[in-house]
Amino acid sequence: MSFWAARRRIVHVLVLVLCLVGLIPAAHMERKSRKAARGALMEASVVQTRRARVFGRMSNSTAGIAYYVALGVASFFLTSPAVWPAACIAAVAAALLSAYLAYSLAFVTRMPCAYCWTGHLINWALLAAVLAAHGAPA
Repeated sequence: MSFWAARRRIVHVLVLVLCLVGLIPAAHMERKSRKAARGALMEASVVQTRRARVFGRMSNSTAGIAYYVALGVASFFLTSPAVWPAACIAAVAAALLSAYLAYSLAFVTRMPCAYCWTGHLINWALLAAVLAAHGAPA
């Protein structure tokens, strides 16, 4: 196996694993968000803040689930000239949103949320992995 083929495989597996791991905190926060919407949440949570719905009525966790699934599928085609730019734009957008939400979590809401921080770290790692896919010849 050539260097470039090995690199493509490693990047693909890395992106896929990060997406699968990212689904865990996203699904947890989605369950928590739905519980809060029903009024069944017994503790204060970041899902009750307006920053938990940056996209209007859709929760950030719903957007995260869609992002991880879409990027996981795209990971099979990252060397495609049509797929890599779209994946890169999505990863940059997710990383920027994570930066905004991390700032908000640390300095505005000041609420502990290990699942949130896990998601942010995964988003930043995904950006690095998607950027690493560029330059590997098909």
